Amino acid sequence: MLARRLAAACALLACIPLGFAQTPSPQPAATGVPSSTTATARESLLIGPGDLLHVSILREPELDQHVRVLDSGDVVLALAGDVSVQGLTPAAAALRIADRYREGQFLLHPAVTVFVEEFAGETVTVLGQVQHPGSVHLDSPRTLIDVLALAGGLTEVADRHIVIQRGGPGGERMHVFLSNGADAALNANLLVRPGDTVLVPKAGIVYVLGDVAHPGGYVMQNDSRMSVLQAIALASGASKTASEKHVRLVRNVDGITQSISLPLRDMERGRDPDVPLQANDILYVPFSLARNISLGIADITAAASSALIYATH
Repeated sequence: MLARRLAAACALLACIPLGFAQTPSPQPAATGVPSSTTATARESLLIGPGDLLHVSILREPELDQHVRVLDSGDVVLALAGDVSVQGLTPAAAALRIADRYREGQFLLHPAVTVFVEEFAGETVTVLGQVQHPGSVHLDSPRTLIDVLALAGGLTEVADRHIVIQRGGPGGERMHVFLSNGADAALNANLLVRPGDTVLVPKAGIVYVLGDVAHPGGYVMQNDSRMSVLQAIALASGASKTASEKHVRLVRNVDGITQSISLPLRDMERGRDPDVPLQANDILYVPFSLARNISLGIADITAAASSALIYATH
């Protein structure tokens, strides 16, 4: 029995060619999850199409590569060819690339590292009524307040109803109301993530023209609501020479401009209910002179287009 075992061992040794290292048993292909759970916890962003990767291999400087992830999710590497890395952490991508070099018998023990030099989705697009619309660099989720601050803050005519598109055109669309109150705004914990789009629309404007103390356009920033009496108050009230019996509301309804008479004096005294206004409404408070009472709709609309805009707080 001992003789047979020795003979079998000698035959096995004879099958191994001299001068060549025995190839280790192949490792199972990486499945997208690194062997260390702590490595997964450290990585909050996964590799995706368009990302720029730096792939380096220890003691193999000629295989040091800077590659862009294709739309298919692959990277094209020297010798190894196409390797799918989409949805992996850098650590998991390094394991998969090492497996490819090992399985292709290009390297016996490749020590691969992958570093993401540029995430294609590491920017947030901020559009609309901000001081500096465009792309904002974001390497981790940040609060909506932070993102708006990076874009220079809101303009005076910004609507507080903000739209957030998650991760591009096909993502979830969220509607957020950013309160004027400091505590409520700071307590809002909504996070904006890399790849999101933030749209800040223009707020509605109500124009108060004619014989008022401060004629102009007033932004509807109080949850986009404003009434006739509130608008008149923002304009510091009608002058003593105003004809409050002939106040007119000019409103565009389905492309047709209409003029509606308003009993301002009776509204101020509580005899008639206050009237809610809509965006782009024009309140015209005429002077007591007859020529101003008969002012045409076209003239009133033209005056609104050149009016000063005032932000309400």
